[in-house]
Amino acid sequence: MTGERKKILLRMDPGVHDALARWAGDELRSTNAQIEFLLRKALADAGRLPGSVGRMRRPGRPPKERASEPTPEEPPEE
Repeated sequence: MTGERKKILLRMDPGVHDALARWAGDELRSTNAQIEFLLRKALADAGRLPGSVGRMRRPGRPPKERASEPTPEEPPEE
């Protein structure tokens, strides 16, 4: 996936939103990520997901980058 992510306004029944938010929380996703996950699954199941679509980020916090972690100092040699 290249470029900026598309933004859309989505209107839905409050009960559907509440159920979706609970489901997202159970799977450690944001509500937005849960909607994207479900849409991707539906597109894939229907054979309509383009091959050019990038992978989704895994649920939860992104891993820390190793390059930004300080390296522990080695003990002085005797």
